[in-house]
Amino acid sequence: MSWIKHIPYDQAEGKLLKLYKRVKGPDNNVDNIMLAHSLRPHTMEGHMALYKNVLHHLSNEIPKWFLEVLGVYTSLLNQCEYCVEHHYNGMSRLIKDDKRSQAIRLALETENFTSDFEEKQSKALEYAKNLTVNAHKLTKNAVIDLRNSGWDDGEILEINQVVAYFNYANRTVLGLGVYSEGDILGLSPNQSHDPDNWQHQ
Repeated sequence: MSWIKHIPYDQAEGKLLKLYKRVKGPDNNVDNIMLAHSLRPHTMEGHMALYKNVLHHLSNEIPKWFLEVLGVYTSLLNQCEYCVEHHYNGMSRLIKDDKRSQAIRLALETENFTSDFEEKQSKALEYAKNLTVNAHKLTKNAVIDLRNSGWDDGEILEINQVVAYFNYANRTVLGLGVYSEGDILGLSPNQSHDPDNWQHQ
């Protein structure tokens, strides 16, 4: 599951059990990235609040499938296989077109965005790369480029927060050795109308 101990669902009590019940999927399955937080439940609570509000909130204006694309690309840049596979599956469920999903994945892996993305989407992916691998070199021009390509400032904030979240999640996974065995890939807390609903469906 990971390099550190965790408390299984059937041994959880108190606050941890309440959190497990909030994040669980079918058959009481809890994703391993969440199980990795079990020794400090407050960190799981913080992680899930951030994840739900950044990626699965009704007020987001960018289509969720493209927010997932940003997550997959960020995770590829960080070589975080766990998050790549989880969120590629989540993206595919949203797109509902296996051929297109596979083409998008290939485009992300080869960084050839011209045929599968609009120009403004390519600019967002470029920003994601710079924020992930060269954040210290970013200047105001990065935001100006996004704005000039057609994103408004609220959407730019959404892009920034999704990429920043995935860098956090990738480092949680890579730093604790979380792996996907036993997980159900692609589930998410997709009840966007209810920020407090964290169940993975």
